[in-house]
Amino acid sequence: MISERLANVIRGELNLPDLKLEDGMLAREVPGWDSLRHLSIIAAVERDFGVRLKSLEVMRLKNIGELQALVDRKMAVG
Repeated sequence: MISERLANVIRGELNLPDLKLEDGMLAREVPGWDSLRHLSIIAAVERDFGVRLKSLEVMRLKNIGELQALVDRKMAVG
């Protein structure tokens, strides 16, 4: 399940405060999430959660739920 924290980061970057996000959503299904916005979302996630996401890890993500799982793994490692 997507944490409210991750959802708020994404909503903030897209300037869509009422956006409903679900685990299985693809970036292309989210209004305004294009290739440029993708970079700003990933950078914001790294800043907010204090993690570093490798390009290959990000490229392998299939949906928002996988982004949450990647962030969770990174935070667990510390």
